[in-house]
Amino acid sequence: MAACGRAIVARMDSPVALIPQLAAHIVAAGGKRLRPLLTLAAARMCGYADGDRHVNLAACVEFIHTATLLHDDVVDQSMLRRGMASANSVFDNKAPVLVGDFMFTRAFQLMIEDGSLHVLRILSHASATIAEGEVLQLVTQHDLTTTEEKYLEVVRGKTAALFAAAAQVGAVVAGRPEAEERALAEYGHSLGIAFQLVDDALDYVADEAVLGKTVGDDFREGKITLPILIAYQKGSAEERRFWARTLEDGDQSDADFSHAMELLGRHGAIDATLVRAGQFVRQAQESLSLFPPSALRQALIDVGTYTISRAH
Repeated sequence: MAACGRAIVARMDSPVALIPQLAAHIVAAGGKRLRPLLTLAAARMCGYADGDRHVNLAACVEFIHTATLLHDDVVDQSMLRRGMASANSVFDNKAPVLVGDFMFTRAFQLMIEDGSLHVLRILSHASATIAEGEVLQLVTQHDLTTTEEKYLEVVRGKTAALFAAAAQVGAVVAGRPEAEERALAEYGHSLGIAFQLVDDALDYVADEAVLGKTVGDDFREGKITLPILIAYQKGSAEERRFWARTLEDGDQSDADFSHAMELLGRHGAIDATLVRAGQFVRQAQESLSLFPPSALRQALIDVGTYTISRAH
């Protein structure tokens, strides 16, 4: 992870001063670096011991992720990211969009330098899928007719795709068979869904300092997430009118967020969302049964446990 951090900093360098300046702001904010960790741990678990392909590809994965965060914060007009002022709130909107583009190009440079068409295929497909997921989320925003399956389609695109790719390329650099690639992709995919489900629950109940972003952003932006779908489906006609006014019409008062949390609690929507997240974590952990017991396999299992523990 230290080597990956050094690779990220080195690749953020540019003679255009604003690029490293904005990049330094993002690096200073920290973050879990969970996606590159999956690449590094999967590669080591699969026996990769020589060279630094896994380090460079882990950096590539983080560049893709960071680029999407920069763009997302502009789209969502978010003021906080990882507990600090978001890049768009410090630098305005134009610079984060363009530096996000720079990070995408850096990611593709790293893919090309790796020299594997298979790696390029996996990560470029994930990049396209993320963009599709973000656009689909935009389409479903403010739409209470969204089904749970459509919601999960958004999650698979915008979050799970990169988790899956990050884990899968670890097996690729180790030269492991397709079955192991597939198992790690399934692990990452299920873990990514669980991670997003927990995030969506935390948006209503977390301590803002712990969450690292503004609590209630999803509500204010009219995002249709699983807690909302559960409460809406279980709600009375009056409650459904409340959700329609606040989320579909965007007519919100200062007291509406508190009432939204009250309704979510009344119908057990947060707990139900976390139960679903736990199911996906177990699926992720079961995907690792193909691999022999080891400290690294246990570490990947523990990442799933950590994903759920964030909500407690």
